[in-house]
Amino acid sequence: MQPLIPDYLSGVLRDCGGDRSGALADYIPELAHVEPERFGMALATVDGAVYCAGDSDIEFTAQSISKPFAYALALEDLGLDEVLAKIDVEPSGDPFNDLSLEAGTGRPLNPMINAGALATHALLERGGSVGARVDRVIAGLSAFAGRQLSVDETVYESELQTAYRNRALANMLRSLDNFEVEPLDVVRGYTRQCAVQVTTRDLAMMAATLANGGVQPATGEQVISRSVVRQVLSVMTTCGMYDSAGDWLSTVGIPAKSGVSGGLLGVLPGQSGIATFSPRLDKHGNSVRGVLAFQQCSDELGLHLMEVAPATRTVVRDQREITADGEVVEVFELHGTIQFAGAERLVRSLVEDAPKISHVVFDLTEVYAMNTVAGSMLRRSARILVSEGRRVTFVDPANIAAATPDGGPLRVVDTLEDVLAG
Repeated sequence: MQPLIPDYLSGVLRDCGGDRSGALADYIPELAHVEPERFGMALATVDGAVYCAGDSDIEFTAQSISKPFAYALALEDLGLDEVLAKIDVEPSGDPFNDLSLEAGTGRPLNPMINAGALATHALLERGGSVGARVDRVIAGLSAFAGRQLSVDETVYESELQTAYRNRALANMLRSLDNFEVEPLDVVRGYTRQCAVQVTTRDLAMMAATLANGGVQPATGEQVISRSVVRQVLSVMTTCGMYDSAGDWLSTVGIPAKSGVSGGLLGVLPGQSGIATFSPRLDKHGNSVRGVLAFQQCSDELGLHLMEVAPATRTVVRDQREITADGEVVEVFELHGTIQFAGAERLVRSLVEDAPKISHVVFDLTEVYAMNTVAGSMLRRSARILVSEGRRVTFVDPANIAAATPDGGPLRVVDTLEDVLAG
C-alpha cells in the first residue's frame, strides 16, 4: 500500500515549484546566500504521524516563526493579564518592522510584529540574564518540536550586525517603560531566538503541538495549557501574516506564522500542523511558494476554518470477521462525518495493516457525510489495494462514498451480513 499523503504533498510541491518570483531576505547577509530553489513540505497529525516531501529535513533559522511560541511561553509563565499589560493583540496593518504602538500606553499592537516580539522576549525570565531568556526560548521551542534545537551562530552574528531597526525599536520601548532591562540585551536575546535552527518537519510538529491542545504528539509532553493555545492561535489568525493577514484569512483561513528565512507553518486545531520552506519572499515577507502551497491545500482539502462541518465526530474502528466460507476479512467501520483527518487515519491504518490483509471491507453504514477529498482518498486507496491483488468491498447502502462511478472493480453491498454470508 503506497502512502497517499506524501504523494499528495509531492504533487503540491510540483504544482507550486515553478513560481520563481520573490526575492531572498538579503538585508540579513547570511540569508542572501541560501539556495533559492529549496522547497519542502510536511504535515504532522495530532496523534504523531508525520508526512514529508521535498527538502523537509534541510535546516534553516526560525526567524519570526519563533514569535508565537515565545509568546506562548510568556503567557504560560506570567499569565494573560500580565502579558496583555505590555503587548496588545490588535492587527497592525503595518509591515513587520514598523513601530506600531498603542496610543497612550506605548504597548506594541501585537506580539507578531518585531516591536511586540521584542517586548515578549523581555518578559521571559523577568529579571534574569540574556542567557536565561535564551535558554528558556530554546528549551521551549525544543519541547514544541520534540527534539533538542540549537542556534545557528553564523546567522546570529550576521543578523545582529545589521539589527539597527530592532535596536531602535528596543530603545523606544525602553523609553516608554515597556521593559526595564537593557535594550541591547533584549535585541541580542531576541536575535538568538530568531536564529534557532529548525527543519520543515520540526515546524510541522511544533504546529501539531498547538493543534493538539499544547501536547507534543511524539513525546506526550504538555508544553503549554489549552487556554494558552487558544490565545496564541487567536493572535496568529489575525496577526500572523503581517500586513497580508486579512488576505490570508480570507483565502487560506488557517492560523499561521511566517518567517523571512522562508518558513511558514499553519495549525488545524484538533487535526494537524502543516509547514513549508521556500526562501523567496513576497513584498510582505512571506514565502511565495509557501503561500501558494497553503492556498492549494486549503482549497483541495477543505481546510479553511470558515468551512463549517457538521458537528459530528469521525470514528474509525478496525476489526476482523470470518465469512461463512472461512475467509478472514478486515473490516474498517466508519462513523460520523468523514473529512481529511478521518480519511488520513483510515489510510494510515491501511498502510500499517497492508501486509496482513487479503480482503478489505469499508463499512460506511454509520457515516452521515463525507467530503470530496475524503471520498477521493477512500476510493483511491481501494483502487491501490485492488491493483495489489486484494479484494475490496464497500458496505455503502446510501452510496456515501460514490464508489461505483470511478472505483473500478469494487464490490458494493448494502449490509455487512452480505459480506459475511460469503
